Amino acid sequence: MDKGLRIARLFGINIRIDWSWLLILVLVTWNLSSAFSQVHPDWGTPFTIGMGIVAALVFFLSVLLHELAHSLVAKSQGISVNSITLYLFGGAANIREEPKSPGSEFLMAFGGPVTSLVIGFALLLIAGFGIQPQNIVEVQPMQALEDLNAFRTLAVWLGSINVFLAIFNLIPGFPLDGGRILRSMLWAIVEDLKKATRWASYIGQALAWGLIIIGVGMVFGINVPIVGQGLVSGVWLVLIGWFLNNAARRSYQQLVIRDVLEDVPVKKMTKRDPKTVPGHISVERLIKDYIMQTDDQAFPVVEAGNLIGIVTLDDVRRVPSDARSIKTVADIMTHSEDLITLNPNDGAQEALKAISQNAIRQVVILDHEDFFWTSQTKRYHALFTNPIG
Repeated sequence: MDKGLRIARLFGINIRIDWSWLLILVLVTWNLSSAFSQVHPDWGTPFTIGMGIVAALVFFLSVLLHELAHSLVAKSQGISVNSITLYLFGGAANIREEPKSPGSEFLMAFGGPVTSLVIGFALLLIAGFGIQPQNIVEVQPMQALEDLNAFRTLAVWLGSINVFLAIFNLIPGFPLDGGRILRSMLWAIVEDLKKATRWASYIGQALAWGLIIIGVGMVFGINVPIVGQGLVSGVWLVLIGWFLNNAARRSYQQLVIRDVLEDVPVKKMTKRDPKTVPGHISVERLIKDYIMQTDDQAFPVVEAGNLIGIVTLDDVRRVPSDARSIKTVADIMTHSEDLITLNPNDGAQEALKAISQNAIRQVVILDHEDFFWTSQTKRYHALFTNPIG
C-alpha cells in the first residue's frame, strides 16, 4: 500500500494513486460518457466526455473521503495511518496496527459508510430529490437524469453511487467495512481477536465465492435481481469476489504472523555479521564484488568503523546502467540518520511494524555490549532484514 504516486498529504497521511487507478479512471469516464450521451443526446461529444471526466474525478474524491474517515477515526484512537491509496477496486487506508478494542474497531469501520451516506444524501437533496427509498434503490440513476441539467445530473449520479458504495461496504464480508463491524461484535462476544478474525474471514470468503458464482451466472446470461446480467458486469463481479476472497485470507494470515512474533526478540531473527561495503566504491564494483557474491538484499555502508548508511538492491536498480561506473555507493545509499534502529531485545513484532513504515524495508539492530565492529565511537551488532517477505 505504500507504493504508488504521492499526490497530496492530508492530516499527516500520504495520499497516493496506484497505476491501476488510471485504468479504472479511464473505464469509469468512458462508461459515464456513454451513459450521459444516451440520456442527454443534445450535450454533444466534447461536453459529454468532459462531464464523464468530472463525474469520475468527483466520484474518486468521495472514495478518498470515505477512506479518510476511516483514517481519522483510527488516528483519534491512537492508531497510526501511513497512507491512503486509490487503485483499481477503489481505495484503501494503510492502517498497519490492529484496533485496540472491539469498540475501536466498530468506530473505525463505521466511519467510512457513514461518510458515504452523508455525501450521497446531501447530493440527492441538492439535486432536488427527497430522501426516499424509491429514489435511491428502485430507480436506476440514469433513468432519473433525462429531464435534469448538467449540475443536477452529476448530483443525482454521484449521490446514488455514494449511497450504493455505503450499502455495499456494509455487507458483512470481511475485510469490507461490514465484515469489520461483524468482527468487532464477534470480538466483543468471544473476547479473542484471533478467533473473531478467523470467523469473520470465513464469512468473508463465503461471501466472496457467492459473488464469483453470481458473476459467472451473469456471464452466461442469467438475470440476477438488482445487478442484472451481461459479460462485463459478470466479469467485474467475479473480479471483486476474487479480490475479497484473497483479502479475507490474507488479513487472517497477517494477524497470525503478528501473534507468532509477539514474544520473539528481534535478535533471534537478525542476520548476524552482515557483509559491509565502503561508501567510496562504484555501483558497478558493488554489483560485481558484493551483490553477485551473496544473496543479501542490503549492505551496511561503513567508513572508518562508522555506519554511514545502507545500500539496497532497489537503490542499485534505480541507477541507469551507463552511470554505474560513475556513481558511488555513498551517492545512492540511505543515510544513517534516515534509518530505523532497534535494540536486540526489542520484539520482532515491533521490528515488523517498523519495517512496514520504512521505505527501504530494512532495520538496523544496534548492540553496544556485544560488539560487532570495533570502533572508538559506535559499535554495531546486526542487520535485520524483513523476515516476512
